[in-house]
Amino acid sequence: MKRKQKKIYKIAYSAEEKFKALNLLKISTFEFVAHRYHCTIQTLYRWRRIFDGSLKSLEPKYCAPYTPHPNCHTQEEIKHIKDLIKRNPHIGLNELYGKLRLNYSYSRNPTSLYRFLRKNGWYEEVKKKKIYIPQPYHTPEQIGEKWQLDVKHIPLSCYVGEFKEERRFYQYTVIDEATRERFIYPYEELCPQSTINFLKRAILYFGYKPNIIQTDNGSEFTYTRQTKYDQIHLLDKFCLYYKIKHKLIKPRTPRHNGKVERSHRNDNERFYKWLKFYSYEDLKLQMKAYLERSNNIPISLLKTRDKTKTWLTPKEKRKELLLLDWGVIE
Repeated sequence: MKRKQKKIYKIAYSAEEKFKALNLLKISTFEFVAHRYHCTIQTLYRWRRIFDGSLKSLEPKYCAPYTPHPNCHTQEEIKHIKDLIKRNPHIGLNELYGKLRLNYSYSRNPTSLYRFLRKNGWYEEVKKKKIYIPQPYHTPEQIGEKWQLDVKHIPLSCYVGEFKEERRFYQYTVIDEATRERFIYPYEELCPQSTINFLKRAILYFGYKPNIIQTDNGSEFTYTRQTKYDQIHLLDKFCLYYKIKHKLIKPRTPRHNGKVERSHRNDNERFYKWLKFYSYEDLKLQMKAYLERSNNIPISLLKTRDKTKTWLTPKEKRKELLLLDWGVIE
């Protein structure tokens, strides 16, 4: 029997988050918005009730008491603590407590002193950084088993043509995980239609279609919210037609698409750092030459299956797998 997972709710929401949730509620159901923003349906009803059209009505209310606690530090004790810290800026907690107890008859617990200091900013709370432990990842060994697909914004500083402020360029990239061979192509618009056009070009370039295409959750690859009449994204229709599985990575985790993300970093160092183009056609010509160059650069992780030869290029790895798996020699 499966154990039911405990729901995790966010403690505090900003006024902007509440406003976005209420706007999304106009075109979606309460259940969908509650799941999206990790809150209860009753919370959404409460936000809608107090909302009067301004962000100020959604701001968190002041919950602290108006009168101090009867057992809190007195003004005299606070003055003694501040004076000691001012005279001894690097004093430790134990020494400070000892001086207060010896010279000013301080009778409180050392823990109370520490809480007072931390609350007033003398001791900053050090948050322990969660150490990321990478999970084991199965890299395909057969050609065409999985492709990673992503989009890179081409730096506007590389464009030296007319209407610079109005032009935008995007590099679509797909990489075969087994061979690390890539196909790249520039577009002037980031949309599902560009994605479909790019994948058709990629299939023609590689000469085969993949079993799996892995992407992030960008709007050019999938719908990030509930759609009217439950429309199917163009990429999902494309994958259904060609019998390809479309796999989405976890939101905000680009490391799950690490191979294509790393290739984009290499593009910055090898290509865009020196690139200057004056038109879209010029960009396509230069990118075509760079694609041929990048697929012939040796990679330390690429080796033959018998491990007799290392530092293969993606083109060399492709030839080996085509011969071993498909019996094809290019």
